[in-house]
Amino acid sequence: MAAGRFITLEGGEGAGKSTQARRLAAALARAGQAVLLTREPGGTAGAERLRAVLLEPGPGFVPLAETMLHFAARAEHVARVIRPALAAGMWVICDRFTDSTRAYQGGGQGVEAAVLEALAGLIGLEPELTLLLEASPAVAAERLAKRAGMDRYEALDGDFHARVAAAFRALAEAAPGRIRRVDADGPEDAVAARIADVLAARFAGAFTPG
Repeated sequence: MAAGRFITLEGGEGAGKSTQARRLAAALARAGQAVLLTREPGGTAGAERLRAVLLEPGPGFVPLAETMLHFAARAEHVARVIRPALAAGMWVICDRFTDSTRAYQGGGQGVEAAVLEALAGLIGLEPELTLLLEASPAVAAERLAKRAGMDRYEALDGDFHARVAAAFRALAEAAPGRIRRVDADGPEDAVAARIADVLAARFAGAFTPG
């Protein structure tokens, strides 16, 4: 059995990751691929409970504790869901993964890169391809304004989100072979078409736009 493929979608708040992850999973299924759509933090019953704690509005945790909670959820998710799906030959589409922790807890909250990479090493899994969705601040704000309520990260100030965006850009510059930047402004269909073009070029024969 062929090994599966692990693709993540990353980006700041309001970039449209969840929408585009669903659309990508559906497009892969139409192309005849076995697909698992999942998210972080979350993906298992235990990790979803940690997600609820991490996203609950309020002061949250000190940055190191918050980082460790994200990695605890990730360890559960990878062991129980992602690795088995990849071993079964599935395409795993994940809404956020370790790059979000690097950007939010590292870039946004100042956790040292050495700490983040040590924890990432314990997980021992990186995506084959990461789609970094980049929305302009005005577009992201417009999308967030349409939501019923904001979680703790969405409610943080503009300076925090600017640091996160800068961290994501630095990650993309450091790993251009894995991380592909995608313009996330414009209608959903246009963004989905840009993602489809990346997939078609990267996985020729395995994915057909449409």
